[in-house]
Amino acid sequence: MNRRELIALFGSAAAVAWPKAMWAEQPQRPPTVGFLGLQPASAFASRIEALRKGLHDLGYVEGKNLLIDFQWADTVDQLPRLASLLVESRVNLIFAPASTYVEPARQATKTIPIVFANHADPVGLGHVESLAHPGGNITGLSMVFTEIAAKELEILH
Repeated sequence: MNRRELIALFGSAAAVAWPKAMWAEQPQRPPTVGFLGLQPASAFASRIEALRKGLHDLGYVEGKNLLIDFQWADTVDQLPRLASLLVESRVNLIFAPASTYVEPARQATKTIPIVFANHADPVGLGHVESLAHPGGNITGLSMVFTEIAAKELEILH
């Protein structure tokens, strides 16, 4: 093997090994949940505590093996900017508590999973394909007021 081949061999080996070595030295960030909120954080205090307790019961401890990035908006108009901030900070999931929060999150990302806790009409608003098979990156629980209202009228009649 001549000198040029030897240098090329070591150079290519270093080029492959160096990024892997650098990656291995850096501590990995725990999974991060982005929480998109509206109102002052104090208005959500009991819900946030319940969320933390539920996560703890599942083995997730905030700051240890899970991070939560809270973004609080004073007005609905601020939600798109805050959703974009969550996407830029590379959260692993966006929690959008209700219908109002889902649309700004949907506009900010097509790849990061978005989970809602209470959505009035996710199919009607085009946030999911169907309740049984949401498709895309959005899922959660629905109140389905449109179907409930129709059933209530049927029972009343």
